[in-house]
Amino acid sequence: MSFVIGGRPLAERITAEMPSFVRLVLAKITERVPAYQQLPAEELSGDIARVIEGTLRAFAEVLRSRELPTAAELGFLRESAARRAEEGVPIDVVLTAYHVGIQVVWDVLVPEARPEEVGEVLALNALAMRYLQAVTPVVGAGYLDERQTIVDDERSARHLALTGLLDGTRVADGPVVVLAVSVPPHPDELTDGVDAAIAGRRKLRRLRTELERHSREPVLSSLTPTGGLALVPGDDTRLEQVVADVTRAAGVPLTVAAVAAPPSGVAAAARLAREVLDVAVRSGPGLYRLTDMLLEYQLSRPSAALEPLAAVVAPLSEELVQTLEVYLRRGSRRPAATELHVHPNTVDYRLRRVAELTGLDPTRIEHVTLLTAALAARSATDQRQHGR
Repeated sequence: MSFVIGGRPLAERITAEMPSFVRLVLAKITERVPAYQQLPAEELSGDIARVIEGTLRAFAEVLRSRELPTAAELGFLRESAARRAEEGVPIDVVLTAYHVGIQVVWDVLVPEARPEEVGEVLALNALAMRYLQAVTPVVGAGYLDERQTIVDDERSARHLALTGLLDGTRVADGPVVVLAVSVPPHPDELTDGVDAAIAGRRKLRRLRTELERHSREPVLSSLTPTGGLALVPGDDTRLEQVVADVTRAAGVPLTVAAVAAPPSGVAAAARLAREVLDVAVRSGPGLYRLTDMLLEYQLSRPSAALEPLAAVVAPLSEELVQTLEVYLRRGSRRPAATELHVHPNTVDYRLRRVAELTGLDPTRIEHVTLLTAALAARSATDQRQHGR
């Protein structure tokens, strides 16, 4: 039996005054939800108005029968939600519209209730809540299914574009900076009781989001929680700031090798970026271009001089090698001691041992170049021996 408010069955009144209710709901939605104000007028008066009318008729049937509609009967809501998803209307906006529609009906009809109809009003409120509970998952499912289809299509298109650029069968729309990135684990990934996979995906999402924020065009990438490639449209004039912001967003110290590429040179730039990254990771986190790693990069290439150079520092222990690397990078013993967490006198002792074992004094400028080359050659041969 239909609800009766103000001495009149609600279902009959909603049906009889449908055009008026549609206008009221449409006005209230566009007033309360700014996103709907941006829709074309023909869509508001056409598709949106039809959805409102369909929703009101479905609700009127609920009031007449006092039974909730089946999922099949609410199929038109699923289709409408899918169209809103296709248009890019946010899901919270879509769901709010249905609540606004029920609120309008309530505001118009309930004030007319007579004292003896209070029981009807309470029952109406309970049924309206149950109706919204039935509508919400249908609308949400329709919206999310369409969004997933859109995301899958976009991901597939991006993957095809990236593959074409990296295998040389496609030309970029403009200059590109290829970033080869090494991403260490976030502390959350190493914490007991924390799902490492989830923590890694969150880190990756932050990294990707920050990269996209710095570009007006899509950033094609093959990034994973441990690293990969990213193609940033444009030149490298702001690259230091981009890498600093991305590193901060990821929450871990990134090692990034960057190679600028013309539209037709992305594949070659990607190969070079990977090679530079392989060398750069041994120098610690930061941004590296080929010009920053010329000696180290050249010594990582096949050469008859590679093994003899590496042999220069072969007598050194791992401790002495580490001390020598830090000292040459920092340029003096006190900063080196601070980084190594030892006394400056310990650094002096270790450097004397280096000189005794190699015949080259790290504190003499004429020996620094050869020692630097020997360390780079040692790293290159070690990498090859371990198949990296």
